[in-house]
Amino acid sequence: RDGDAPRGRPSRDARPPRHGKGPRPSRDAEARPSRDGNGARAIHDGNASRDDLFRVAGLSAVAAVFERRPEDVERLFLDARLAEAAGPFCARMTEMRRPFRIVASDELAKVAGTALNGGIVAMVPPPSVPPVTQAEIRDWAREGKPLVALDGVSNPHNLGAIARSMSFFGLDALILSGHPAQANPSEAAWRVAEGGLDWLALRHAHAMPQALQKLRQAGFRVVATVLGRGRPIEEIPTDKPLVLVMGNEEEGLSPATLAACDEIVTVSGSGRVQSLNVASTAAILIHHAARTRK
Repeated sequence: RDGDAPRGRPSRDARPPRHGKGPRPSRDAEARPSRDGNGARAIHDGNASRDDLFRVAGLSAVAAVFERRPEDVERLFLDARLAEAAGPFCARMTEMRRPFRIVASDELAKVAGTALNGGIVAMVPPPSVPPVTQAEIRDWAREGKPLVALDGVSNPHNLGAIARSMSFFGLDALILSGHPAQANPSEAAWRVAEGGLDWLALRHAHAMPQALQKLRQAGFRVVATVLGRGRPIEEIPTDKPLVLVMGNEEEGLSPATLAACDEIVTVSGSGRVQSLNVASTAAILIHHAARTRK
């Protein structure tokens, strides 16, 4: 929070557009390009429709971006109702000489691509998911924190919900497989995660079985989650940090991925419904892994 900037008082250039006019770039955006460490960068029009920018929507998600990587925010759009809450963000945009605008709700929905935007949208570069490295695996093992690996979890809302649970319980790293159905970071996942994805190291493992073998060799206990034929998570030894492996919602984990795991667990219920949603299962197991961490 920038203590020098008045809360809720965006710059003159962030006033709402006149009646009948759509959102326009701020005066700074029209007159001067924003800059990064490599010099000038082109500014595009205020409709925020560039294909190479990523829309982060919702106050919690935008707040996480400003806390973790404010320099990535190229433009900011908000509803007038959030002017006070977003005051520190607007002040930071002014410091960085980046444009921000207060716009009407219907225009904000156009900018965000959805009416479910929480009243604020930050435009940032698309997220990257680099390959997981052996050095990172060694560092994670040394820290002793649980990890989560997703192998074919296809719904971006589930990806976002799992990331939210991970961040809530203090986990740091999420590994995504090369499964053709695997959901990758998207605007929908970022919105559902409520800022959780910005706190995670997102990594890619093209061949999940081989990655799990490396995690086992580094000192992790790799635990697969399946329907109906595994042990309770409470029976799994806690002498090593856990890797929780979740599979495709319809097909489950492949035989090769299962063979690369140390343990198979199942969350048992009353029997009234067959199973939990994968994100709900993940939340239960993540809580257990974080609570019993050595």
